[in-house]
Amino acid sequence: MPHDPTLAAKRRWYWLLALPFVGLLFPAWYSRQTPELDGVPFFYWYQLGWVVLTALITGLVYWRVRTPKNLR
Repeated sequence: MPHDPTLAAKRRWYWLLALPFVGLLFPAWYSRQTPELDGVPFFYWYQLGWVVLTALITGLVYWRVRTPKNLR
C-alpha cells in the first residue's frame, strides 16, 4: 500500500479530540466557586462549556477528515 500524504495530514486533525480530555482531566484546576456566570458557579459552567466545545470540535474533525466514500 503506497503512502498517502493526504491521509497523514487528515490524521493530524484527530489530535483535537484530546483537548476536552485534557481540559477536564484534573478537576482541581476548575473546582472553585468564582467567577460565577449568572449565579452559576465556575465548576458547573466550565464543564457545560466543554460539552458545547466538544461537540464543535467533534464536528470540525469529522468535517475535515471525511472522504467522498463516507458521504454516501
